[in-house]
Amino acid sequence: MTQIGDKMPKLNKAQIAWRAAQDIEDGAYVNLGIGFPELVAQYQVEGREAIYHTENGVLGFGQAPKQGEEDWDLINAGKKAITLKPGASFFHHADSFAMVRGGHLDVAILGAFQVSQKGDLANWRVGSKGVPAVGGAMDLVHGAKRVAVLTEHVTKDGRPKLVEECIFPLTGVGCVTRVYTSLAVVDIKDGHFVLLEKLPNISFDDLQAVTGAELHGKDTAGDLITPDLAD
Repeated sequence: MTQIGDKMPKLNKAQIAWRAAQDIEDGAYVNLGIGFPELVAQYQVEGREAIYHTENGVLGFGQAPKQGEEDWDLINAGKKAITLKPGASFFHHADSFAMVRGGHLDVAILGAFQVSQKGDLANWRVGSKGVPAVGGAMDLVHGAKRVAVLTEHVTKDGRPKLVEECIFPLTGVGCVTRVYTSLAVVDIKDGHFVLLEKLPNISFDDLQAVTGAELHGKDTAGDLITPDLAD
C-alpha cells in the first residue's frame, strides 16, 4: 500500500485487480481491457473458473507465459503474449465482435479517465489531446451484461476521476455499474455513487473530499481489505 500526497494510503494496481477478481462468478465469460485490467486474470478465485475473451479472436486464454517462453502467434488484443487453457478456441475478428454485440459476455472490465455518477464512461481520449484509441471499448460497454472499471481514485495532479459529469469524450452512456479504485469500491445506482467499501484507515469525509460527486452509503459501507501484493 502506498500514499496519496503526504498522508492518504491507497491500494496499488495489483490489489485493485485482486479485489475486482473476487466478484467474477464461476463460469463467467469475461473481457479484460488492455493494460491495467489485464492484471485481473492473475487473481482468479480458487474454485472458480472464468473464461477470458479477447477481441482479436481467442476464448479461454490463460495467464501470461514466463519470459522467454512466449509464442508470439498467441497474443491478446493488447499484443501481449498469452497461454491457452484446455478447450480454448480461435475465431475470426468479426465473430469475436458478434459475441460482444450479441450479449454473450457476462463481464467487461476496463480502465477509465472519468466515470460519472450516472455510469457514463470516458476512457478513450483526454479532450483533444493525444491519439484517439477507442478500440473495441464502445462495443464492449454496451454488449457485456455487466461493466466494471478499475482506476486510481484521483489523477496524478489530484483531480477526482469519479465526477458528476464527464468532460472527456464518452465511451458509453449509463453503462458502468461498479468502480474499483485505489481507495474504495463504489456502485452506481439510480444516478448516484453508492459506497460499498473503503479503506479502513481513511475517513468517509476524506474520501468524499477526493470524489467529484456526492457519495451515498456512509453508514452501510464495509471495509476494503486486500492481501499485500507487489505492484
